[in-house]
Amino acid sequence: MGTSADYFPYEFVDTASGDEIVGFDIDIAKQVADNMGYELKIEDMDFGSLLGALNAGRVDFVMAGMTPTEERKENADFTDIYFTAKNLILSKGDAIQTLEDLDGKQVGVQLGSIQEGIAKDQIPGAEIVALNKIPEIIQEIKTGRIDAMVIEDTVAKKYLDQDSELATFEIVDEEEAGSAAAFRKDDELRDQFNEELNKLIESGEIEKLAQKWFEEEAAPAE
Repeated sequence: MGTSADYFPYEFVDTASGDEIVGFDIDIAKQVADNMGYELKIEDMDFGSLLGALNAGRVDFVMAGMTPTEERKENADFTDIYFTAKNLILSKGDAIQTLEDLDGKQVGVQLGSIQEGIAKDQIPGAEIVALNKIPEIIQEIKTGRIDAMVIEDTVAKKYLDQDSELATFEIVDEEEAGSAAAFRKDDELRDQFNEELNKLIESGEIEKLAQKWFEEEAAPAE
């Protein structure tokens, strides 16, 4: 499994116990792999290189809170969506309260992410700054080198809890973002994985894992 372990609580390095990669996606992948009779090995890499690694055969599938956009579907086959979320604008202080406030500002996004596309589409007057890691973008905001970022609500929660100076507002009128696992085109493993994934959805197991990692109920997969 290829992932980008900087996306709390989907996948991140548990520094308290060494360098183990844990999180919502990891728990799901482990359960599905176990049910399929596989041992799961996790490869950590930059988000923007995941689909390239998949198609080069360096990993068998990708789980990284990834949204199956039309562009990504040209290069990979996706499972059903197993979790849906919202996207926010995160900034330091409350001076930025609308998308129009970002005209002429620098807005950070994770390179290759759905948030990069949202920023380009919905904030055309901003300068988009694409970086590899979420914590790196947060630090750029805290130090004032960029003005804001586009971030998923579940990922933003950790940083909002840690720093009262950070503020957010929701981006509305955009397509619902959802996470799915990616496989190489026409890989039969995708259908087998999807079957086991749907069993976890139908049994309520993914909802339990969402409550564990997000402290909220998972939105129904569609």
